[in-house]
Amino acid sequence: MLCAGSAPAFDIKAGVSKESGPFDLFKFGFKAYKNGQKEDAVEAYRYAAEKGHTGSRWALANMYAYGDGVAKDDYEAFKIYNEIAAQGVEPGSEDTGFFVNALLSLADYYSHGIPGSPVKTDLYQARQLYFQVASTFGVPEAQFQLAKMMLSGDGGGANIQQAKKWLNQARKSGHPGAMAVFGNILFQEGQTLRGLAFLTAALDRCASKDCGWMEQLQEQAFSMASEQERRSAVAMSHQLADTDD
Repeated sequence: MLCAGSAPAFDIKAGVSKESGPFDLFKFGFKAYKNGQKEDAVEAYRYAAEKGHTGSRWALANMYAYGDGVAKDDYEAFKIYNEIAAQGVEPGSEDTGFFVNALLSLADYYSHGIPGSPVKTDLYQARQLYFQVASTFGVPEAQFQLAKMMLSGDGGGANIQQAKKWLNQARKSGHPGAMAVFGNILFQEGQTLRGLAFLTAALDRCASKDCGWMEQLQEQAFSMASEQERRSAVAMSHQLADTDD
């Protein structure tokens, strides 16, 4: 909260003050952020958030989560994400994206806990949140995280068939991690070519931070395959990844 006596940092020429409407404050905050004026952005977002603007709440929470323009404070970010989640969202609302991303952030916090705060690791809660986002909103990342928890039995019972279902949905949306894990399962089940093909397709699409573990899975599988199987799998990978097969 800002104290009442603090001087507004807003540019008067912009015609925006703490009394402005929430959307005007949000627009000002967004412009200030893009221009590198992060203190102004934080102040604008705070005033807009106090007036119930969901996008401003989400932007402010992200800044706390990443230490972007403010001191990093995961617990403060968690509290704001939780406010967005508790608020809910109407079907088709323009706030849906903020709501979904807040749920994903909460799930990640529950997966690991926040040291030095009341937020402890709660894998059951994380799994429930991933399930909500995966099933209601069809978000590939949530489907992938839910599948991994189902494979390991974290937060509930292990269920490989349900995990495969969610991995299959996520990989159809082009999620590289889902392609890799799905392919590895298929390979272990004896579907050698399809498994190798998905593992290869995943490596063609992975972000640099994730490529290491995917490459390890692929190399392990390739080491057990014949030269002909490898060649066939590489050819298949260009077609298979983007289809519903």
